[in-house]
Amino acid sequence: MKPLERLYRRRVAPDECCSGELARLLVELSQSLRRQIGLLINRQGSVVMVLVGDEKGLLIPELPDYPLGRKRLRGLRLIHTHLKGEPLTEDDLTDLKLLRLDLIAALSAVPGSSVPLIHLAHLAPTPAGIALCPQQPFERLQGYGSDDIVDLERDLERALGAGTRADDGRERAILISVKAAGERREAEDSLDELAELARTANVEVLDRFIQLPRKLNPRTLMGEGKLQEVVIRALQRGATLLIFDQELTPAQVRAVSAMTELKVIDRSQLILDIFARRATSLDGKVQVELAQLKYLLPRLIGKGVQMSRLMGGIGGRGPGETKLEIDRRRIRDRITALERELENLSRGREQRRSRRVRAGVPIISIVGYTNAGKSTLLNALTKSEVFTENLLFATLDTSSRRLRLPRDREVIITDTVGFIRSLPDSLLGAFKATLEELRDADLLLHLVDASNPRFEDQIKQVRAILEELELSDKPELVVFNKTDRLEGLKKKDTIAFLRIAQARRRYNAISISAVERTSLAPLLEELKGRFWPDAD
Repeated sequence: MKPLERLYRRRVAPDECCSGELARLLVELSQSLRRQIGLLINRQGSVVMVLVGDEKGLLIPELPDYPLGRKRLRGLRLIHTHLKGEPLTEDDLTDLKLLRLDLIAALSAVPGSSVPLIHLAHLAPTPAGIALCPQQPFERLQGYGSDDIVDLERDLERALGAGTRADDGRERAILISVKAAGERREAEDSLDELAELARTANVEVLDRFIQLPRKLNPRTLMGEGKLQEVVIRALQRGATLLIFDQELTPAQVRAVSAMTELKVIDRSQLILDIFARRATSLDGKVQVELAQLKYLLPRLIGKGVQMSRLMGGIGGRGPGETKLEIDRRRIRDRITALERELENLSRGREQRRSRRVRAGVPIISIVGYTNAGKSTLLNALTKSEVFTENLLFATLDTSSRRLRLPRDREVIITDTVGFIRSLPDSLLGAFKATLEELRDADLLLHLVDASNPRFEDQIKQVRAILEELELSDKPELVVFNKTDRLEGLKKKDTIAFLRIAQARRRYNAISISAVERTSLAPLLEELKGRFWPDAD
């Protein structure tokens, strides 16, 4: 133990990765113990940790004193021994990539010589992400001191700066989709939508990964090899965030975050963040906060049930996880208060709806996939100024306006929040209160973005959500929007244009462009005919 403890007193000169004397001492100690020995050395040349493993490898513990943050490299190099003269292994390179060490080196003895062999590798701004130096006698090694590592980190920064704008303050993300079953096209379509969600949240998308394994990894969802690729790409591109297209369990978020030291969120969390930014009315804010708290509650994790005071009995007495339980209790109390407030708001909406029903004015609700143009259509029909933007979930709050038809006929037309695939259950549950407006509708105006290649999938998604809300029995009028964008498609892709025309006939849909008021005449005539068929 004493020779191992004395290793902490050693210092390494700034211009070398390890001194020759220290390298020989490590090899001698390792051979006498028949175990691998490793040193973690910082850029000041101090030994910060001595590691003793077994004959096959080392276990590197967590390094809370050397967090990565936004740095490209950790500021630690690993110098360790191999007992059989082998070069760096895949496990060594995995540690280099996942921990983002300054460099990693393997020392091994040479029979009949006091000079050990060294095999060294470091991260590099190349497609492979790693530079491997050939195994050589230690005395031939030149450079790889602290100054060389600082220069390497600058090269990585320059490579990053050439590809991204690191000074605009935006989060920079890599998108990931992992599906055990399904087609690649389906995964790509879903990732395209996730990229649009990221753009709505003001996140810059740097790259995307798709993995279709036979079996999902229960700990990290994706395979370890693919996760290493993600870490290297994150290093090369300067990513600060990983966004998974699939919903992650709390344990998976912690595992992936611990391995990559990047912020990790899933599709549900991204949607919740967008809703939190976009909600403006009291209804919307209450619903979003309620959904966020319901999402957060099961993700409050401490030391486990065995340390909880609520468990009782032997081992359950004493302070336990008091702070965690207080947080949980506060969240539950806040959820109860928000649900009560939501009920009060719901009663107010019910009174307003009752007045509209008593007035005998027909009610039309516009439903559809997010970014189909619902708010734009409401503005065009009623000459309103509801907020619109070419983003997913640009508007969350329900808006109702009177629409005057020919011969002094009037209807009330209502805009609702857009639907999306994989809408979080907590969010759908919270917004059921807002979507109560749909229950009193005499007609659902199902707006479809005809210019979207996935418009038929979107129709199915909207109808599935309506069925879940028990609204599938409502009369429905399908309206194909954004037909102004189809003229270019007619020239470029005739087959796609014909497919849209066939779908329009199949759904018995009306074609419009919400940005061109002249195209709305057939829709207005259809609405008049639906409610006043005997009118001239």
